[in-house]
Amino acid sequence: MSANNERLRRARKVRMKIRELGTNRLCVHRTPRHMYAQVTTADGSKVLASASTLDKELRQGATGNVDAAKKVGQLIAERAKAAGVEQVAFDRSGYRYHGRIQALADAAREAGLQF
Repeated sequence: MSANNERLRRARKVRMKIRELGTNRLCVHRTPRHMYAQVTTADGSKVLASASTLDKELRQGATGNVDAAKKVGQLIAERAKAAGVEQVAFDRSGYRYHGRIQALADAAREAGLQF
């Protein structure tokens, strides 16, 4: 199995568990150049809030490092709270919880999002 297929297998397992819980989820995707985050409904049918390093206010400077991930975490928490979402389940999409993924999660928690 390739590394990406293994990551997707892990992601599928986590998403099924989150669907059983019935909570909104904070989905994260990373590429070498950018970070993306979105808050979706429990069944995944609707996006409630989204943020990424492609947003105009976050595009200045480096977009693929830990500092950029922290900014995306703060922005997604602000937008989720504006949409009326306080508590989410963190869907790391099969990525290991370190580096940019951890920075985004910690920044979202500090900004008031609970998970």
